[in-house]
Amino acid sequence: MTELWLVRHGETDWNRDYLLQGWVDTPLNGTGRRQARDLAGTLADRIFTGVWSSDLSRAVDTARLAFGEPTQDAALRELDFGDIQGMSWNGLGPQIRSKMIAFDDFAAPGGESHQQMEERVMKFLGGLAEGIHLIFTHGGVIRMLRRMCGDDRFPSQCEIVRLDWTNRRALDLD
Repeated sequence: MTELWLVRHGETDWNRDYLLQGWVDTPLNGTGRRQARDLAGTLADRIFTGVWSSDLSRAVDTARLAFGEPTQDAALRELDFGDIQGMSWNGLGPQIRSKMIAFDDFAAPGGESHQQMEERVMKFLGGLAEGIHLIFTHGGVIRMLRRMCGDDRFPSQCEIVRLDWTNRRALDLD
């Protein structure tokens, strides 16, 4: 059995200001660092088969503050928002916003499609050994994986989402 413990990175100034980050390497802000440190108690004394993170500093630093040094992998990055990275949510046109909310058929102009993100993340997950894996990543990645398990919700900053990946179902935290 493979179980995933997915953690969305802590807050950045761009999160706070509702700006699309994608592959822009924005650092955690003070709130994000505090959120990550607050996770340490929940994760303490747990044993994981692997501890992974996106290679973007907001995910790496969340992992370091919450648990320890992760193995970094670019496959765990957020969707590449291309030409709309750095734009505010409210500055996007209604058609782009509705496609992003639907999350099925979205392709970022000058970036990547939802399908491309799914392919790279699934390739990463296909290489994992059986066991329990702690993964520090981004909201879009977590929402995509959650949806595959019948739970379509976007995670909060530093929220832990637990999935039975073998049977594709969401689990409660114990």
